[in-house]
Amino acid sequence: MKWRGRRGSRNIVDRRRVSGGRAAGGIGGVAGVLILLAGLYFGVDTSGFVDLGGGGSQQSAEVTPADERAAEFVSVTLADTEEVWADVFREQVDGPYNAPELVLFKGAVQSDCGGATAQSGPFYCPGDKRAYLDTNFFTTLEQRLGAGGDFAAAYVVAHEVAHHVQNELGILGQANQIRAQVSERESNEISVRIELQADCYSGIWARRADEKFDSLERGDIAEAMNAAAQIGDDTLQRNAGRTVTPHTFTHGTSEQRQRWFRTGYETGDLAACDTFGTDRL
Repeated sequence: MKWRGRRGSRNIVDRRRVSGGRAAGGIGGVAGVLILLAGLYFGVDTSGFVDLGGGGSQQSAEVTPADERAAEFVSVTLADTEEVWADVFREQVDGPYNAPELVLFKGAVQSDCGGATAQSGPFYCPGDKRAYLDTNFFTTLEQRLGAGGDFAAAYVVAHEVAHHVQNELGILGQANQIRAQVSERESNEISVRIELQADCYSGIWARRADEKFDSLERGDIAEAMNAAAQIGDDTLQRNAGRTVTPHTFTHGTSEQRQRWFRTGYETGDLAACDTFGTDRL
């Protein structure tokens, strides 16, 4: 992916040098809002954040050269999403696109949706319309999940921004409202549709970014497809030594995630990403 020396986003909020909060209580639900995480394992329903409490001490966090490189990369990728989605909304939605802020953190962070740790992975909070990312996650993505490469990392950023796109279109709020009223199994099924649509939107971004910036290089799409495969629910459960249990899926299988990313990439069309209107996920 060609990204060095290009424009970065002004919508970056850097909280990496202050890591706030003390872990408390364990995983709990966020009342009224089910947060959709593309988490550390991308196949675990971490919609209930780790509650960090409100009175934790503030501690300085070390920011390494690798963190700085990751931050620069994220800034450029976010800037690309801003331009791409502004174009898509103008052409396909007939309305303005309001870009999200992206919060960089290390270790732990507070959002309007509650508190989270680095172990939760990247996530989007509809409450404050911000995406959150620990810059060390890209190392985890490569070393623990087997999904290395710049474009695999860009896919992660694009996926979280895609949740914001869903929020802007009113899809996310409606889906979360329904999830709060149904059984766990039904909630998981809706979550899968949300996540697969975000993968499809990520494919739209990849196509349009290449057309607009000539940013893709040979092998980039393969990196994204590999990342999608590595973070499928079935693959994650299998690699963890667990029995594959489809009713617990929250993000979709490896095949589904790859296929919906490809659909977005090949069509560039929001309408083609209607995962809620199909019986074949």
